[in-house]
Amino acid sequence: MSRPGNPAPARPGARAAILLALLAPCFWGSTYIVFTQTLPVEHPLLVAALRALPAGILLMLLGAGLPPREKLGRLLLLGLANIGLFFALLFFSAARLPGGVAATLSSSQPLVVAFLAWPLLGRAPRAGQVLAALAGLAGVAMLVLDSRAQLDLAGAVAALLATCCMAMGTVLIERWGRLGTPLQLAAWQLALGGAVLLPFALLVEGVPPAPDARNLLGFAYLVLPGTALAYWLWVRGIAAAGARLSFFGLLSPVVATLLGATLLGEWLAPVQMLGIVLVLGSTFAGMLLSRR
Repeated sequence: MSRPGNPAPARPGARAAILLALLAPCFWGSTYIVFTQTLPVEHPLLVAALRALPAGILLMLLGAGLPPREKLGRLLLLGLANIGLFFALLFFSAARLPGGVAATLSSSQPLVVAFLAWPLLGRAPRAGQVLAALAGLAGVAMLVLDSRAQLDLAGAVAALLATCCMAMGTVLIERWGRLGTPLQLAAWQLALGGAVLLPFALLVEGVPPAPDARNLLGFAYLVLPGTALAYWLWVRGIAAAGARLSFFGLLSPVVATLLGATLLGEWLAPVQMLGIVLVLGSTFAGMLLSRR
């Protein structure tokens, strides 16, 4: 018998959804190299908006449809938390912080989720969950921090706020229950969040030059597997596993580091290999601890 406030063991179909959700942070980890190598880095907010909005519209055309009016308020809040505010704050922090610092701060999401679930879901964090999250943070720090890393206060605050936004969205999805199918929830969040972010990006950054073939290829990757597919798998996994799925997000900086090593010649030092072991270990330890 499961304890009050703790989820029951996953059914076979739910386990498949959880395993497929592993692909989402892998896609997200690959977006860093796609962004820096194929897209205009001087327009990060606009790239973020054009990544989210077309993906949301595509998923709506593929069957999600328009969001129901009676659920629009909650869906807008989720779109702002998980997409609009998250993307804006994340790219603001990336412009002011070394990538290693930003990645380390954003990887604290599982710890934030564990504590937000206490007042919102009535599920107190266990000591093991907190230790697993801290171990994951240590692993990410070993992967990406170096002696040249410097801390910009505004950038650090923005990164932490971005983490809190997505953590809040993750917990609210579990608290509010079924607002739609996984496909619908992914589509509506992306469309609403992107629609809010787009005018802000145009106001701040202006209109970019016409895209070339490389830009179009990069956008195609970001919109299709990097966003539409990834967010659908992520929301589907949350529906099956709950907020504890946030531990999978620790895989994103691991993938980003591995791609940098293999494709850009940024080879891993022994301490970085140890960091990968810590991140992977904490990811699965957090999942196992949350199921007990």
